[in-house]
Amino acid sequence: MAKAMEPSSKSRKESILIKYAVVSRLLVLFLTILWRSFLQPYDTSAALNPPCLHHRDVPEDSPPLLVANPLSKTLENSVVWDSVYFLRITECGYEYEQTYAFLPLLPFFISLLSRTVFAPLVPLIGLRAVMVLSGYVVTNLAFVLAAIYLFRASVIILKDTEASFRASVIFCFNPATIFYSSIYSESLYALFSIGGVYHLLSGASNVAVLWFALSGCARSNGILNAGYICFQTMHRAYEAFYLKRRVCVSVQVLVTGFIRCVCICLPFVAFQAYGYYNICHGHKLDDELRPWCKAKVPLLYNFIQSHYWGVGFLRYFQFKQLPNFLLASPILSLAVCSIVSYMKTRPELFTSLGFQATEKEKSSSARLYSLKDVLEPDVITSSNEGSRDIRQRKPSRKKDVTVTNNAAEKSNSPEASGYFSADVFPFVVHLGLMAATAFFIMHVQVATRFLSASPPLYWFASHLISSPKHSKWGYLMWSYCAAYILLGSLLFSNFYPFT
Repeated sequence: MAKAMEPSSKSRKESILIKYAVVSRLLVLFLTILWRSFLQPYDTSAALNPPCLHHRDVPEDSPPLLVANPLSKTLENSVVWDSVYFLRITECGYEYEQTYAFLPLLPFFISLLSRTVFAPLVPLIGLRAVMVLSGYVVTNLAFVLAAIYLFRASVIILKDTEASFRASVIFCFNPATIFYSSIYSESLYALFSIGGVYHLLSGASNVAVLWFALSGCARSNGILNAGYICFQTMHRAYEAFYLKRRVCVSVQVLVTGFIRCVCICLPFVAFQAYGYYNICHGHKLDDELRPWCKAKVPLLYNFIQSHYWGVGFLRYFQFKQLPNFLLASPILSLAVCSIVSYMKTRPELFTSLGFQATEKEKSSSARLYSLKDVLEPDVITSSNEGSRDIRQRKPSRKKDVTVTNNAAEKSNSPEASGYFSADVFPFVVHLGLMAATAFFIMHVQVATRFLSASPPLYWFASHLISSPKHSKWGYLMWSYCAAYILLGSLLFSNFYPFT
């Protein structure tokens, strides 16, 4: 009876979560309109739209780019910060070297919608306003889907519907929520990153690879999702080679894992090659070449981040940047606390890279450790039947002793579900790498949105809120989210620096 009710409970929670996600988007929209009506934007140049560098002959009967009416003006004036780059790329392609810092997935979806679904609106409000509208639809829809996938993935990892629901609701009202309703790549990255995790946990590894590859087309840190495949491959190869003594299976696992990692990284690498061809190809004189073109490994993205934005190891450690460190301190503190708390509870997983997880944890439904779905069904069936026969031949007294011992082991073993389960370990490692990158290398204030798509942050926050010992942390958590939603919608929408 309980098992029959569980799917309906999940679907009911999922439908409620969709309402929360939609309400959070409407809240951000309301706050943005409210602040824009009270304050004058700091920078009003975003509405300027000079002709594309590579100007094409436009047919006389083509739809207008700009239409002077209140709706189109409102949409065009709402474009701020990096949204300007994304729309310019959608309209004109990659014109300047620094525009290659913005990956093509979001411009592709904007272009697709503006030329298909919203094409009838072009004569009414103009092509540029339609592209702005398409951008908002893409990012907000992607956010709602990302919240759904976070809930589904959390149920598999945490094995607790209530905790998963809490984590997903916190994600709906996360401190960087303004960026998920703007024409930024955060929503698409969250969708394909978290969606890829869900498919990986569900056993659809090839689908997960496709989603992870698409996350790398949205943001450069999407290639770090290959780490999940590496972790899974490492543990499966170990089980096949050392535990099951099946060399062929271990080689198959390693080769498959390597190919999947290459597929995840390939779109980002291909985009770098595209930039190299456009900027470096055809220049015979060294004086005409950009500095990065002459490097042994010409990485355009790294050069742009360093040259145009000053990104680099410890380059942001300046006294004048102290306010930005303070702005990022809440999200970094939450990340550090979640990692340290996990390390203190499960130190054996960090010292062994997860190899000291219990057998029950390794055989969990998350499929991060086990080799079950790699082996042929007949092998699994025969091995299960063999073990069943052995169990049947055991004396009843010995069986009772075994059951008692197993129960004792279960009571003494580390927590096998919730935030401190072994399935969370690779996500905590991923979060640690992201947090270290944000603190030591990036513009530190970007950490708020850079880490906002990391599931363990919400799993840990959900754990704190539900714990009676940490009841005050629940109020602090929601206060932090509310303050950054208000502050972010106020500053960001009016072209003031936020993160």
